[in-house]
Amino acid sequence: MSQTRIIDGKATAKEIRNEIAEKVARRREKGLKVPHLAAVLVGTDGGSETYVSYKVKDCKEVGYESTLIRKSDSISEKELLDLVAELNENKEIDGFIVQLPLPKHIDTQKVIMAIDPNKDVDGFHPENVGRMTLGLPGFLSATPAGIIELLKRNDINPSGKHCVVLGRSNIVGSPLSILLSRNVPTGNATVTLCHSRTQNLKEIALQADILISALGKPGFVTPDMVKPGAVVIDVGTTRVKDASKKSGYSLKGDVLFDEVSKIASAITPVPGGVGPMTRVALLLNTLKAVELV
Repeated sequence: MSQTRIIDGKATAKEIRNEIAEKVARRREKGLKVPHLAAVLVGTDGGSETYVSYKVKDCKEVGYESTLIRKSDSISEKELLDLVAELNENKEIDGFIVQLPLPKHIDTQKVIMAIDPNKDVDGFHPENVGRMTLGLPGFLSATPAGIIELLKRNDINPSGKHCVVLGRSNIVGSPLSILLSRNVPTGNATVTLCHSRTQNLKEIALQADILISALGKPGFVTPDMVKPGAVVIDVGTTRVKDASKKSGYSLKGDVLFDEVSKIASAITPVPGGVGPMTRVALLLNTLKAVELV
């Protein structure tokens, strides 16, 4: 078999950010509004802190305005809902996200439901989920949208292929299974969605032409689960303690990269695969939001 291709999410995301920056520059030249993305960060979760700081950096790079609103994890549910209502009404802000996870005393679904669907650039509101399901225009959840774009820009066509998705979360697995099976140029796959109750999971995974793991279980996907020549997309990003790193941790994917990369035809690394694409999909949604006005 020819050498395995490493699918570079960083390079693909950079290419898209350059395209976005050009569009923003053109909007500015025409005197049109520049996109403005806000992020609400509750508490001090390490992963969330890192992710939000990247979002602020990305906004600066493409010429967006950005606002970071920090709140203590002792904030009440009502206070957070009031903040969401303010952001809904703020005409300066085109799109915003409430970074998950939220503290246990806050009903996450209630907060998502309170976001104006036209500003829901995370694509989590039921209206946007419903629009995606029906193939109507709307905001797509950032990670699934980023994965579809990553496949497209790296000439991996899911049409007619058997795609096996491991994980059925509302944020990644379930929406991705819908996007891959839609009757559009970036879809038309036959999709099997696996989860914790799936029997014979290894046998099903071995049938995949494109295997996508979104479980958050480091090292779950082993070489004996992967068909030789399959494309492997690793969505998992779990922080694992690592004394050799300055930060004290390293990011691990769901896939045993070194072993699986010997038999896959193409594979995404962690970090540097799906993560940068999630971030750039959020930028694309924010650009779409400002164009709605």
